[in-house]
Amino acid sequence: MDSVRIDKYLWAIRVFKTRTDATEACNGNRVQINGVNAKASKAVKVGDELTARKNNVLYRYKVLALSENRMGAALVPQYAENLTPEDELAKLHAPVETFFVRRERGTGRPTKKERRSLDALWDSFDE
Repeated sequence: MDSVRIDKYLWAIRVFKTRTDATEACNGNRVQINGVNAKASKAVKVGDELTARKNNVLYRYKVLALSENRMGAALVPQYAENLTPEDELAKLHAPVETFFVRRERGTGRPTKKERRSLDALWDSFDE
């Protein structure tokens, strides 16, 4: 086998959970082969460098071997070398800053008076 479709390859090396997700990423210009946007039917060869944007992280891979069949996670390093920089991987663990009011479990919905207090609190943050 000289080449494999990019959507099949990305699915096989477990970048995307389903082949449909891989195809949609390709069609949405979130996948590149050697710096060029790739449609789902584009062929991947050994030695190509792939970039795939997924959840605001730009993953980079080098193709070591080809496969059309999905494999276990332990076998992926034989087929693709992960070249993703550490600063991109750090985006996965970035703290999500959210503000919420703690309520005891089982107290139900806020009363009208509590709701007005919550609204006043939110409005103070907007200013």
